[in-house]
Amino acid sequence: MTDDDASKDDFFNRIGLLAEEMSNAHGKDFAMGVLILAARFLAEGKPLKRSSEGEAS
Repeated sequence: MTDDDASKDDFFNRIGLLAEEMSNAHGKDFAMGVLILAARFLAEGKPLKRSSEGEAS
């Protein structure tokens, strides 16, 4: 396995844990919606994080 493959596996595992945590806290539909919106925002080049008031975006 290359370093790149290992890095991708690590990210996939982290996303899986986060999805499981969101699903347990707020339900499967919420977790799926968040992941779908994140993918859409990435595809459209939109920021994934809301900027706080007074914070530069």
